[in-house]
Amino acid sequence: MARAIVHTGGCLCGNIRFKVTGPALNPHTCSCQMCRKHTGALTAAWVEFPSKAVAWTGPGGQPATYRSSEISSRAFCQKCGSTLGAIDDAPTIALLLGAFDKPAKQDLVPTGHSFRIGRPKWWCVEIKTDQT
Repeated sequence: MARAIVHTGGCLCGNIRFKVTGPALNPHTCSCQMCRKHTGALTAAWVEFPSKAVAWTGPGGQPATYRSSEISSRAFCQKCGSTLGAIDDAPTIALLLGAFDKPAKQDLVPTGHSFRIGRPKWWCVEIKTDQT
């Protein structure tokens, strides 16, 4: 029997921690305005999981949220301000790869890029699926 895939991660101060069981869905990068503003970076790297696969394990419990659109709220640590991802109204939680303890695991590697038009022309985004 195959072992379940488990990922862990959290915020800068450790107040918000998560444990995710199961493979990542839709690993991608994005340069839309909302992702840029949410992260302060020109490109955000995301993976999605069914909300039932995500357990908030740190002393702070669930992250604080900011309602960012009609379908989603942005998640962050109320103590240190670290951005963690987005909690969608659909049963999906999208987590930022920078919040993972081991972001180089194979199922987390982005396979595409959304909203290339949102990036400055000098910002080059290249997705390499071969990690050798």
